Amino acid sequence: MRIAEFLSPDAVIADLRARDKQEVLRELSMTLAKAHPPLKEERLVEVLREREKLGSTGIGEGVAIPHGKHSGLTQLMAAFGVSRQGVDFEAIDGKPTHLFFALVAPENSAGVHLKALARISRLFKNPRFRAAILEAPTTADIHALIVQEDARP
Repeated sequence: MRIAEFLSPDAVIADLRARDKQEVLRELSMTLAKAHPPLKEERLVEVLREREKLGSTGIGEGVAIPHGKHSGLTQLMAAFGVSRQGVDFEAIDGKPTHLFFALVAPENSAGVHLKALARISRLFKNPRFRAAILEAPTTADIHALIVQEDARP
């Protein structure tokens, strides 16, 4: 499984405007809904918020992977956003979060969903990769970096 299969270039935000957790979830949902028109922004926000109620998806080191399951999907879909100033996302390490990878999966896709989460988590463990993403000026550059890093063995 490759991230490029479920993250389209038009679902990447180079500079999130959001200043808090709820705004981040809304902005990512809006971007995902625009990239995939059958999806509804309000339903996506609801899916991501439901998961956050169980505990923050801020995994630390400036990274969060908000995710959830959506009954209307047939395949994985994602949005990615960069917050240059950082947002308090209640991350496990208590530090501001800068990189947000929202993942929405079909309702009965546990295996695929977990594999995607593990892949994303592994990718963003690399500090040089995280720094490169933060320095990338455009959505195209960010998407290219993610695809390139994900293609490494």
